[in-house]
Amino acid sequence: MLWTNKLSEMEDEKIINEGTQPEIEKSTGGVYPENDRSIDMHDTTLWEKFRARKVLFGIARFLFISICTIVVVFSLILFILYGVPVLKEFAPKQTKEIADNKDLKKDQDYKKKIGLITKDIQRLSLKYNTYTPGQSYIVVNTTENRFYLYKNKQLIREGSCSTGSYKKLQTAGGKTWTFKTPRGKFTIENKRTHPAWHRPDWSFIEEGEPIPPKDSPLRWEARVLGDYAMDLGDSYMIHGTIYKRFLGMPVTHGCVRLNDEDLEFVFNTLNIGSKVYIF
Repeated sequence: MLWTNKLSEMEDEKIINEGTQPEIEKSTGGVYPENDRSIDMHDTTLWEKFRARKVLFGIARFLFISICTIVVVFSLILFILYGVPVLKEFAPKQTKEIADNKDLKKDQDYKKKIGLITKDIQRLSLKYNTYTPGQSYIVVNTTENRFYLYKNKQLIREGSCSTGSYKKLQTAGGKTWTFKTPRGKFTIENKRTHPAWHRPDWSFIEEGEPIPPKDSPLRWEARVLGDYAMDLGDSYMIHGTIYKRFLGMPVTHGCVRLNDEDLEFVFNTLNIGSKVYIF
């Protein structure tokens, strides 16, 4: 009797276990879809949170729009600077052909004008040849403070120089000096090595010193004109300078200043009588 009751209880437990097993499997089998939904909900929540922060979202949008605008404007500028000229090069160019008009050549007015033009060309050619001799000459540009040395009509050296400052000095008595470099055609009148400067009156007035007599030794000052000097007349010279930092600037009292290397080269190239053109 006891054995029969025990067997009956065991069968009842088996039935209960078999009936509840599918529910466990079902609950176990439903774990994965729920996890997937939780991940999607997590991603959606991050984006919604980012958009919910209006200040941060506005700043990000402003930066994005600004960067895009800068890129577009920069690309447009590059296209205008480089793209348009290239397109113009490839654009078809219209050429105009000039026909040989025999009737025009027979016209008397036309012949007269051609004759005048031909004479002007010949006259200018002769003038050009006189201004550009085969021998050495130098050209000084007082606007740019540059010099150009030619030999056999070929440029052999150029560089910086200093010319007149155009400053004005006036005494109490009303005497005035304007420190400008004269313009025109000049010639080298004299060449000197280790020159000494004979100080004019304005030099003493400028320094606030009394003016000595014309033959006073106080008038002479050495080692201020460099190693070489070339006289152009009326106390104007091409010479060196102790103020090399001012080369290329209009700072002189009228003379043309060169640095040591250029001065030596010019001195050895030009001769007495060589032309000097200052403009």
